[in-house]
Amino acid sequence: MSTAPQPAAPHSVMRLADRSVIAIDGEDAANFLAGLVTCAVDEAGPARFGALLTPQGKIIADFFLVPRRNPDAGGDFYLDAPQAVADALFKRLTMYRLRAKVRLAATDLAVFASTSVAEIEAQGATSYADPRFAPMGQRLIGAAGSFGELGDAAAYEAQRIRLAMPQGGRDFAYGDAFPHEAGMDQFGGVDFDKGCYVGQEVVSRTQHRGLARTRIVAIRFSSEPPAEGVAITAGDKTLGKIGSVNREAGRAIGLIRLDRLAESLAAGAAPGAGGALITIEMPPWARYRLPEIAPHENPISNNR
Repeated sequence: MSTAPQPAAPHSVMRLADRSVIAIDGEDAANFLAGLVTCAVDEAGPARFGALLTPQGKIIADFFLVPRRNPDAGGDFYLDAPQAVADALFKRLTMYRLRAKVRLAATDLAVFASTSVAEIEAQGATSYADPRFAPMGQRLIGAAGSFGELGDAAAYEAQRIRLAMPQGGRDFAYGDAFPHEAGMDQFGGVDFDKGCYVGQEVVSRTQHRGLARTRIVAIRFSSEPPAEGVAITAGDKTLGKIGSVNREAGRAIGLIRLDRLAESLAAGAAPGAGGALITIEMPPWARYRLPEIAPHENPISNNR
């Protein structure tokens, strides 16, 4: 039987060049991670979305925690992490390792994704469903040459923005944003029933006291979209800012203060960005609610 990589169907699988993979193994690997990260850690369970936080509860790096399920190596994991913060994540994990029987290794493995929910496979690779939101499709960690033909990564980016799935560094700032502000409580990225982890006190207080005021939203433009990073305003109030933009589709992801939005709407001020009026919509995965006003005046939508 041939072990050569099978080519992917055209446009179905894309390589995500902005991702890095860290391998973690050793007899203490699961317990080591469980005491640090926001998500549940289960060697036999599905991939999880999670983050490593500062003691103040801010996101150092978010990632997918993926069990390797290698029967020869015991409880092994991959961290599928943004390339921009992979070094910082690796250094922080190394700092916390101390005497734990854990091995950390940066790898040259690649991350692939598909906009389809159908599983993608490659010889010797690890595939998993995106645990944040099923319509985000499938992911795979494997050798860079796992596929002979790849689709355009722009298709994945368009789907991400259409679904208002935030990306660190564009839609929220690493080192500054709390998990609720990045939607992690909505994606199962925080396990509120697990034991202690770094930054837990702040995150738990935000959850139980209902203190999350800054949220990811979907944005629709009726005219030419502005550049990423432009402020979202209403009257004399700054509500937040524009993140990732798909100019062709007239859509974007925004980060806004819900309390300021409510105040502006009550005062009759419509939100805009860079001179363009905008419609603020609920992301299809969101369980929180946006402020509402009379339908004929409403520049926002809670429709999914």
